[in-house]
Amino acid sequence: MAHVRKSPPICPGAGELRCRGFCGPVHYEILGEPSTLRPGPSRLRGSFSTSPEVAEQAFREGEGFLTLESGTRFRITMLGHSAGSGTAYFEMRI
Repeated sequence: MAHVRKSPPICPGAGELRCRGFCGPVHYEILGEPSTLRPGPSRLRGSFSTSPEVAEQAFREGEGFLTLESGTRFRITMLGHSAGSGTAYFEMRI
């Protein structure tokens, strides 16, 4: 019998992205529940949407901070971005 893997919840929201050269609002989607994230090696992945220029700049910086609607702030590491797209992908950790 095949093992069915449970999909993590998708947590969308509006927050603030902070990286060198930019601090402003973004819309995000996180795969998993951010409140369950603890210090250590565990990470969650997600994406944020903003203007194509800001998404590219954040990706080039490589790291930043994302403040969620709840006010919780997470370090993020950029994973990917397509030229001309307003979406960038990240990993977040405490």
